[in-house]
Amino acid sequence: MNNSFDVVVVGSGIVGLGSAFAAIRRGLSVLVVDRTNVPQGASIRNFGHLCISAQSGEARGYADASRELWLRLSRDADFWLRESGTLIVARHADEFALLQASADDGLLLLSAAEFETTAPIAPGIAVGGAHLTADLQVNPRTAAPAIAAYLESLGVEFRMRTSVGSLEPGRVHTSRGVVEAGTIVVAVNHDIDQLLPELAERVGIVRCSLDMIRVRATVTLDAPLLTGWSLVRYSRFASLPEAAAVRERLHAKRPDLGALDLNQMYTQLPDGSLIIGDTHARGVSVVPFQPEGAAELLLAEAQSLFGIPAPTVIERWQGVYASGPDEFLRVEAEPGILVLAATTGIGMTTGLGLAEHSLAARFGAVASEGTP
Repeated sequence: MNNSFDVVVVGSGIVGLGSAFAAIRRGLSVLVVDRTNVPQGASIRNFGHLCISAQSGEARGYADASRELWLRLSRDADFWLRESGTLIVARHADEFALLQASADDGLLLLSAAEFETTAPIAPGIAVGGAHLTADLQVNPRTAAPAIAAYLESLGVEFRMRTSVGSLEPGRVHTSRGVVEAGTIVVAVNHDIDQLLPELAERVGIVRCSLDMIRVRATVTLDAPLLTGWSLVRYSRFASLPEAAAVRERLHAKRPDLGALDLNQMYTQLPDGSLIIGDTHARGVSVVPFQPEGAAELLLAEAQSLFGIPAPTVIERWQGVYASGPDEFLRVEAEPGILVLAATTGIGMTTGLGLAEHSLAARFGAVASEGTP
């Protein structure tokens, strides 16, 4: 085996795959190492919702870069993607006022009547809504494996079922031997503390667990659907003064949902099934047991919003992602060891752009390529 590479990426999630893509496009030799045989972490346990337009600041920059990369990869790696945008239902006047306050940059306001013809919600639920036109959707279960296969065809080497025990500048110590590396990219998401515990403790990285459900759908969603609970999470809306009234009312009216740290949202997969979620709980380690009460609340909210009977559950699962005080971790832990992570649950939306920006800062622009 070749045991010397320009770039060694630890982790095969979206940030790791994005780092490998950025490196191989710059003519570098690349190895990806992962302890599993296929991607199994946060990059497949999500909605597949690429919520570009709901970000702001640094996250919006990474999200915009990610959008172009997702479009390119869906074509070249041949996986399902739709340019659906995102629908947001306003069920109260304060939610619509928050949408009005942010009505520019690809956000189209919709009246209640217009929204009811756009989304299959129960009559009388909406007081208005919005359409975020730039957003995308993928199937997370197929996108990451397809990207990995495509990268392998470009010359990226993958060593799966290979754990990393320790790192030092220029060297990665794996269960299959030592690998020499010009640059090491650590993209292990919530497992940063397994490789770099002092860094994780210093910057406050913990784990966030989520309860998610997939059901047989009796409705058709042409785009991911967000609610007021989503508006008080995403930075484009949550940073505005109008968000305070929405947050206060939601938590006062439904403390049970507030206790779940709810992001009430829905996406529909190509097979027609509907993903419902999601809850949030944080800790250095997360309890693997999912309370049925949380699932019952998620399903009840879906019934109320869509005006449907109790849906048939196909699957339940727990997602886990890195959570920290900032939206991103982007640091050179030691010379030549870059640590990259999205730490607010927006890895699918921003991860490719985070990787591209980080590798471009180190290696420069891609030579003789028309588009990123």
